[in-house]
Amino acid sequence: MFFKKIGKQTQEPRRIIIGDVHGSFQTLLRLLNRVAPDSEDEVYFLGDLIDRGQQSLEVVDFVIKNNYQCLLGNHEYMLLKALAGKEVSEKWFNGWIESGGAATLLSYNNNIPAEHINWFQSLPAYLDLGDIWLVHAGVQPEYPLEQQTNEQFCWIRNEFHAMTQPYFKDKLIITGHTLTFTFPDVKPGQLARGSGWLDIETGVYHPQSGWLTALDWTNQ
Repeated sequence: MFFKKIGKQTQEPRRIIIGDVHGSFQTLLRLLNRVAPDSEDEVYFLGDLIDRGQQSLEVVDFVIKNNYQCLLGNHEYMLLKALAGKEVSEKWFNGWIESGGAATLLSYNNNIPAEHINWFQSLPAYLDLGDIWLVHAGVQPEYPLEQQTNEQFCWIRNEFHAMTQPYFKDKLIITGHTLTFTFPDVKPGQLARGSGWLDIETGVYHPQSGWLTALDWTNQ
């Protein structure tokens, strides 16, 4: 569990950004108890609420009931592809199951309700909040946003992190998806920074880390 404050604190509502939860409901509750968001604060999840951990259903239900905002992550993307029926090959289903989807199906007792499916389908790929831009994985550096797909926003890794110039001149991109300690000189529990981006995926599910991060981007 990790709570990071960046920016000058004011009396204005806070923007609280939470990394990949991956079915770790009890850890999420402990984190939110520490962060203590009130009704005026804005809470954003960067996607990957599900898979790997044992309580994906509880996490999703909690986020929906609290009307928190959430992005589409690659694990929600895989779930939707896997449940799309005959239009998709077994490769997507098997890939999802092997990537933690089995734990999600178990938490739902193999019966994901239509309400949750519809909610997954409604998730945006990114959110523009003015001085910060939220996305699960990143952007393709060489292309304008309108030429990029949800799959790229959910999955991109190397090309995005290799950027030598910020994608936006006036916005910081905040992501999850890639474990921060896989970057050079970044220790477990630390955030990773690059050219115009900040990664807060500290690996709540990973035995080498075990941290879930909330970033308090307070109005400055």
